[in-house]
Amino acid sequence: MKIEQIYTGCLAQGAYFIESNGEVAIIDPLREVQPYIDMATKRNAKIKYIFETHFHADFVSGHVDLAKETGATIIYGPTAMETGYAVHKTHDGEVFTLGNATITVLHTPGHTMESICLLLTDSNGKKTALFTGDTLFIGDVGRPDLAQHVVSDLTQEKLAAHLFDSLRNKIMPLPDDLIVYPAHGAGSACGKNMSKETSDTLGNQKKTNYALNPSLTKEEFIKQVLDGLVAPPSYFPKNVLLNITGYDSIEKVIDRGTRALTPDEFEAIANETNALLLDTRSPSEFNKAFIPNSINIGIDGSFAVWVGTLVSDIKQAILLITEPGREEEVITRLSRVGYDNTIGYLDGGIAAWQRVAKETDSITSITADELAQLQSENPALSILDVRKKSEYFSEHIQEAENLPLDFINDTMQQIDKNKTYYVHCAGGYRSMIFTSILRARGYHNLIDVAGGFAAIKKSEKFELTDYVCPTTML
Repeated sequence: MKIEQIYTGCLAQGAYFIESNGEVAIIDPLREVQPYIDMATKRNAKIKYIFETHFHADFVSGHVDLAKETGATIIYGPTAMETGYAVHKTHDGEVFTLGNATITVLHTPGHTMESICLLLTDSNGKKTALFTGDTLFIGDVGRPDLAQHVVSDLTQEKLAAHLFDSLRNKIMPLPDDLIVYPAHGAGSACGKNMSKETSDTLGNQKKTNYALNPSLTKEEFIKQVLDGLVAPPSYFPKNVLLNITGYDSIEKVIDRGTRALTPDEFEAIANETNALLLDTRSPSEFNKAFIPNSINIGIDGSFAVWVGTLVSDIKQAILLITEPGREEEVITRLSRVGYDNTIGYLDGGIAAWQRVAKETDSITSITADELAQLQSENPALSILDVRKKSEYFSEHIQEAENLPLDFINDTMQQIDKNKTYYVHCAGGYRSMIFTSILRARGYHNLIDVAGGFAAIKKSEKFELTDYVCPTTML
């Protein structure tokens, strides 16, 4: 028997390939399905089942395309909504034969009502692994406030109560030596405080995961699991609906998006449409020269998550500026979160644009040492820290104001176009996103601090604090 975790860092997502005696089950596949097909072919095996632990909110699953390609059965939990494609709705305790192994379904409502966990038993009858979806993470549990954005009569309190019962009655009684394989790790917005580890024994989770503390009452659990939740990214409910109804094949999406455009064609389409100009180069390259009104979300960071968080319309037409040769990669990663309307890319990238002497813009960037010198000359300098609240609370420049990038669409009106601001995040990725978005909207008074808070702290030239009155925070 083979178990392989296929982990995608930019989404902090784990899909799973399980093979036994020529039969394969795939759990929570990503949008691009060919890698799973290739893995099965290499092992001379057939994909028999596609298990979806729930209707995902943070990415578009590959279940529909994978079923079309392989004839495998898509399996959802007992209370799953009606879908736009054929599925098998399982029931609690149903057992599926996979070669010489079995997979038993545990209905574990809480993250969503249809959520299931999957218990793998080997050919010797030994329970070996538990695939927990978004019910149980390493160090955390799935947040119980997402499904209420899709089903109006659910509340986060009701879902949290279901989650408590699922953990106590279905998961905690299982053997300690089971290996827990969750759907996400640190960085996912589907939980609050997940570990960087992507698997663990159930026994260790019983000892270390706050949510599995046997002394917690249901009321205490509900309070703890709901404490500190922030609003989920706006694209989450839209991804849920795509996963329920179905979507275009990824091949169609890539064919549409990989339309190579000359600078003149690119400019004409940009002027004639409401397309978003998305530049996916590194922040250090973007700030030197970019097409006016384009925004920067670097492909080598948490790209898809930030697109989903900041681009409110999932159907937004997008024109790409990328490093030459990475166009298909960018389109694929956009499609993972449901942004399927890429309409072309600048052939040859920014160099092609510059060769024909078309207009470019730039963003001023200064070092931490230069910022310290400016602050010594003007203590009232306006410094914007665009990290998350928790990062800011942990430590920040004493005089800095916190405007987290996550909420820029709601808070940008607090920026005074007549003032100059010095913007930083942790390392430079988010601050360039923040600055580029505001610049595209007419704010030309933001200066980026290269290297972010890491460089600021290393310089040892700033007064740092770990406290600020919560009422001043956004």
